[in-house]
Amino acid sequence: MSDAPAAPGPPASDLAPGGVEVVDAVVVGAGVAGLTAARSLRERGLRVVVLEAQDVPGGPVRGEELPGLDGVRIDVGAESFAARGTQVAELADALGLAVVEPAPASAWGYAAGRPFPLPRAGVLGIPAHPWAADVRRAVGLTGALRASLDRVLPRRFADTTTLESFARSRMGTLVTERLVAPVATGVHSAPLDRLDVDAVAPGLRAAFEREGSLARAVASLRALAPAGSAVRGIDGGMHRLVEALAADADVRTGHEVVALTRTEDVTGPDAVPGYDTPDPTAWGAWRVTTQGPRGETHLHAPRLVVTTPALVDQLWPLVGGPADVVPDPEPGADVRLVTLLLRAPELDDAPRGTGMLVAPPHRDAGRTAQRPDVEAKALTHSTAKWPWLRSRVRDAVGPGHHVVRLSYGRVGVQSEPDLDQVVADASRLFGVDLHGRVLGHVVTRWDGALPPPTPAYRREVGSFAGRVDEVPGLGVTGGWIAGTGLAAIVAHAQECARKV
Repeated sequence: MSDAPAAPGPPASDLAPGGVEVVDAVVVGAGVAGLTAARSLRERGLRVVVLEAQDVPGGPVRGEELPGLDGVRIDVGAESFAARGTQVAELADALGLAVVEPAPASAWGYAAGRPFPLPRAGVLGIPAHPWAADVRRAVGLTGALRASLDRVLPRRFADTTTLESFARSRMGTLVTERLVAPVATGVHSAPLDRLDVDAVAPGLRAAFEREGSLARAVASLRALAPAGSAVRGIDGGMHRLVEALAADADVRTGHEVVALTRTEDVTGPDAVPGYDTPDPTAWGAWRVTTQGPRGETHLHAPRLVVTTPALVDQLWPLVGGPADVVPDPEPGADVRLVTLLLRAPELDDAPRGTGMLVAPPHRDAGRTAQRPDVEAKALTHSTAKWPWLRSRVRDAVGPGHHVVRLSYGRVGVQSEPDLDQVVADASRLFGVDLHGRVLGHVVTRWDGALPPPTPAYRREVGSFAGRVDEVPGLGVTGGWIAGTGLAAIVAHAQECARKV
């Protein structure tokens, strides 16, 4: 992809002769990445069509009305974004949305059958100060002593193959299993020993090489972080971001892309009838065929942005990949989010802060996972975390009511919890019997979430993205390329649109 402005394409038209619609750009996927890229392209005066296979836009950022809370929409997908960078906040501001901070209460962890406040000074659970009181409370004196050896161990005693090996080699087992595992696996829905350090903790390895200690590396990264909470939200919910983006875009839901073709010469046999340009190869031609509510449709554009790995097999031959080697991203976890409306005045004081992250099942020496006493991987006490939601719930149903969300699904583990299991997990995590307190609930399913960011996967993605960079008028973006988190996804989508 070139940074130079694209040469003018054919004039925009509803339908060109032959039933092919001609536009300036086609974006495949109406998640945050696709909608952000489309907005950036439209800001350059281009006519853009966004194609979405699902019935609604938004991808994993979506809102629904929770039964029992008439008129109050809540997030049933992503509900915050990392405070690093400014792109998400600036985008929200441009859309007239107010960015808000969560309540100052701490998050908690749950490991080895007990809850504890998570240390505040850390990166993905790796502590900056192993002897801090909140770290000792989580890992005990033995764990703190082992972790403190990190400051005197030579650099060569570091295995940076994965986040698991990095943390364990520098800080030992207790810190790795009780702090790093619940945080990192909760965020990425993948086993700790599958997470690539650079993908999930950008800058951490470089900081370690500079500082000579993992704890000092974490402290240096924390010092560069913005003041206040590590995350932000939007007043009314993150779903308002995608709804505002979609409102201004030409989004066509229920349109599955079934074929992609490219021709460099628009005057040739695959050309769009009726269009000639002085230099037809200057803008090329992407032909996108979809299957939609009205049957098969065709779009033609000089620019194409793809935000889903589902089209890798179609893109691979178009970017010069060997015919016998097609990238095959490993499927991510099947995530289940269960949101509850509870009548539980006992939760008014937020006994577990803004929520909890649960360590994955411990494996014994034979690598057999023990059955967990809690199947959820995370719990968010939404009305404790977001003041705007607490206020609206109180206005809607009165005091003593709470919205709580539990997350299920790890790579390689099938989880379809029933309501009794969800309530049992919430009761154990809160230390409060919540049976018979549920006034409404909603279940959201995300099958095959983002592939786990393993070292091999990151290499494969990097190679694929490098091939795409060589093809004029083509861009790929989205969480599968940019990494986990709205901050990374929005920034990457904007840069992708600029290049295309």
